[in-house]
Amino acid sequence: MSPIVLLSFLIGYFAVLIGISYITSRGASDNSSFFIANRNSKWYFVAFGMIGTALSGVTFISVPGAVVNSSFGYFQFVLGNTVGFILIAFVLLPLYYRMNLISIYTYLEKRFGYWSYKTGAMIFLVSRTIGSAFRLYLVAIVLQRFIFDAWNVPFVATVAICLVLIWLYTHKGGLKTIVITDTLQTVFIIGSVIFSIIFIANSLDLNVVQTFEAVKNSSYSKMFFWEDFLGTKSHFLKHFIGGIFVTIAMTGLDQDLMQKNLSCKNIGEAQKNMLSFTAVFVSINIFFLSVGALLYMYAEANGIDVAALATPDHLFPEIALNHMAMVPAIIFMLGLTAATFATTDSALTALTTSFCVDFLNFTKKANHDDVKLIRTRHLVHIGFSVVMLLVILVFKIINDDSVVNAIFKAAGYTYGPLLGLFAFGMANKRAVADKLVPYICIISPILTYILDTNSLSWTGYAMGFELIVVNAAITFIMLLATSKPGGGELMDALEEAERGSKVKQTTY
Repeated sequence: MSPIVLLSFLIGYFAVLIGISYITSRGASDNSSFFIANRNSKWYFVAFGMIGTALSGVTFISVPGAVVNSSFGYFQFVLGNTVGFILIAFVLLPLYYRMNLISIYTYLEKRFGYWSYKTGAMIFLVSRTIGSAFRLYLVAIVLQRFIFDAWNVPFVATVAICLVLIWLYTHKGGLKTIVITDTLQTVFIIGSVIFSIIFIANSLDLNVVQTFEAVKNSSYSKMFFWEDFLGTKSHFLKHFIGGIFVTIAMTGLDQDLMQKNLSCKNIGEAQKNMLSFTAVFVSINIFFLSVGALLYMYAEANGIDVAALATPDHLFPEIALNHMAMVPAIIFMLGLTAATFATTDSALTALTTSFCVDFLNFTKKANHDDVKLIRTRHLVHIGFSVVMLLVILVFKIINDDSVVNAIFKAAGYTYGPLLGLFAFGMANKRAVADKLVPYICIISPILTYILDTNSLSWTGYAMGFELIVVNAAITFIMLLATSKPGGGELMDALEEAERGSKVKQTTY
């Protein structure tokens, strides 16, 4: 596939997004539009657009690539995700709407105090920056290899170009623009994975029924692993439990994805959004796993040396761009680009929102749509783009693992304390030692790391995705040990408000 053709496609793709940005942001560049889209988003746009944000380039490349080592075992994790999404819809979203939040970390200030609030917000900033950098890194190395290496463009310039393009179509309209662009990008992602299956199946001379049977009967289709609970990371319970709590932490306690939900008109629409999103999310992951099985079958049939690839993450781009015709290659690039930038544009907007609300106190200003504040918001947006660039460059130096594993392992360490904080706040009415919370949230990941690296030798237990549960539990225990009775006034007020407005709330 010619680098010129791929570059032309990339330019055309971003021209479309910038055009959408121009239309959606006309006359609406205020902070309310940027942060929560004036709470006027249609739930079906939000639900569909969230698919692109949740999937990302990681799902697009790493999930199919990982099939060679873990078969369809990743689906155990997806089943846990499903339970997590349902809990978010009926436990967390009602709380956020009752409190009329813009930043979800404001809850921590009202429940615990100043230091807990700032700690929770900082955990998000660090976690989302690292996670989004991982995702963008994955696509940047593909763009580098198949486009920019042809002109000896350095990797740092490739990443910078991506971030500049994202900034161009998000800096003005923010969430109001992203709700629409992410919807379009989700169409590209779903279309790309379906057409990829069709193209690969046709190249293997398989019809629809034969494709289903070939995937089902392949050595990659094993979905549930019940063997050796202690010694392996792939056991069903480890994946399933990890999937539940990673979802609650990385979605329900993440300003990025919750910001979209909070842009809906009311709690009923936000819940419809989450449930619709969950159904599509589960289905599309089955398609991605099937793509993985078909890719390895294609490699076997065409003598492609899979072992020669630097990482399984390279399999999909290698076959799509070097072994298939122009149309499949363009379809692949369309899906990959859409998946990655739907995640990154959303993350930069959420990071900007959190910093402006949680640290610069925009919502506490007398006039939070003042021209100076809007200018400050633009500078913050640029600042996070630069930070993400630097994190990607560091990750390129140190990464030696499949990106999908790296992301969820990092999430276990960074989101664990946040999960412990919210769990403690909602589970009881005790008051925490607010000034100790930052130290607890630093000590907990350190203790978790010690357990993770030594649990196999100490106890014969191999820790997997459930690492986040261990981290949250350690945080919870330390909060409990340093807490005292009292401090549940917020919960009492919320319970009273809920009793008073129950007849008005939508139920399912």
